[in-house]
Amino acid sequence: MVSETSERRWGASAAVRTTFLVHGLVSAAWVARIPQIKAELGLSEGALGVALLGSPVGVVIAVRLTGRIAARWGSGPVARVSGVAAGLALVPLGLADGLGALTAALTALGLALGVLDVAMNAQAVAVERREGRPLMSGMHGAWSVGALGGALTGSWAAHLEVPVPLHLGAAGAGLALAALLGTRGLPDDAEQRTALDDGAAGDGDGALRAARRPLLMLGVIGLCSFLGEGAMADWSAVHLRETLGAGAGVAGLGYAGCAVAMAVARLAGDRVIAAAGPVRVLRAGGLLAAAALGAGLLSGHPAPSVLGFTLYGLGIAVVAPITFGAAGNLPGVPAATGISWVTSIGYAGFLAGPPVIGFVAQGVGLSWALAIPVALALVITALAGAVRTARS
Repeated sequence: MVSETSERRWGASAAVRTTFLVHGLVSAAWVARIPQIKAELGLSEGALGVALLGSPVGVVIAVRLTGRIAARWGSGPVARVSGVAAGLALVPLGLADGLGALTAALTALGLALGVLDVAMNAQAVAVERREGRPLMSGMHGAWSVGALGGALTGSWAAHLEVPVPLHLGAAGAGLALAALLGTRGLPDDAEQRTALDDGAAGDGDGALRAARRPLLMLGVIGLCSFLGEGAMADWSAVHLRETLGAGAGVAGLGYAGCAVAMAVARLAGDRVIAAAGPVRVLRAGGLLAAAALGAGLLSGHPAPSVLGFTLYGLGIAVVAPITFGAAGNLPGVPAATGISWVTSIGYAGFLAGPPVIGFVAQGVGLSWALAIPVALALVITALAGAVRTARS
């Protein structure tokens, strides 16, 4: 017979996985409809680029603010509210009737997703502490599954020519309901609020000051990972198509392989991390990512390059889960506060990576520009010891 405590633990873990799944679904649900949105609103490429900045700007603002909010009110309630808000934010996105409305809707979506990002990772830390074993990688695996599902569903809706307002309205309402009902078992992280209250006497501020160096190192590891992910998403197909002359179908396999490998690795990652330890996993993953991507770029042929992009995703997959988990376990620092610091630094790489790759490619060619993620994977290997320092 399953004990009541085991049932509660399973319920808490399932609820946290639901938040990651919802985040992934919301993040990807609207992406396949961008061409229709652009056409229906009559936007130029430049105008669309301005609008698309709204979401990452909203995320960056949110992750900087969420640490204090979640530490004060608890990451569970914040995750639940922001999950519902993220789903509902899809509705005005589908109803936008111009550049201003679209930019505002994307900013609101980014704010909701940014708050949820920090809160759900703090919740994952709380569940890991209760169960005494690694779980963060599997949580991020649920996000990857959600992102793939959202992208496929959006593509299917576009193929069937479902009107954008109907698609995003239905998706938003359904995901908001899923967030509301599926997160009722989120664990209470009262110890984080207690840590913040104790900090009012000066203790917490001192702990945060002492933690700035490991937080910075963890943030740099996250930045290296996110920059590489952004480069794969935006430039792998361009490299395969324009540099190597691959067909349109083959060109899309570069990021597809990377994304699928990341999802599989994250779902299996907790057992590997428990067996080998996070430091060894980070070092091995960084070396695999650097070697595979470097060899693929040097090959000059589509097939080895696709394999290189795929193995890069396999190697880099668990960097974010391990880094967030370490940031959430710094002594004396509320989990949401540590995660918000690392997330804000990491997202800077995600935002800056694609344009930096483009700028360098203009001067030396895309193959050489994509060597930047190779170098950054080696930086991850070199800094992997920061995870041990953070968890000590």
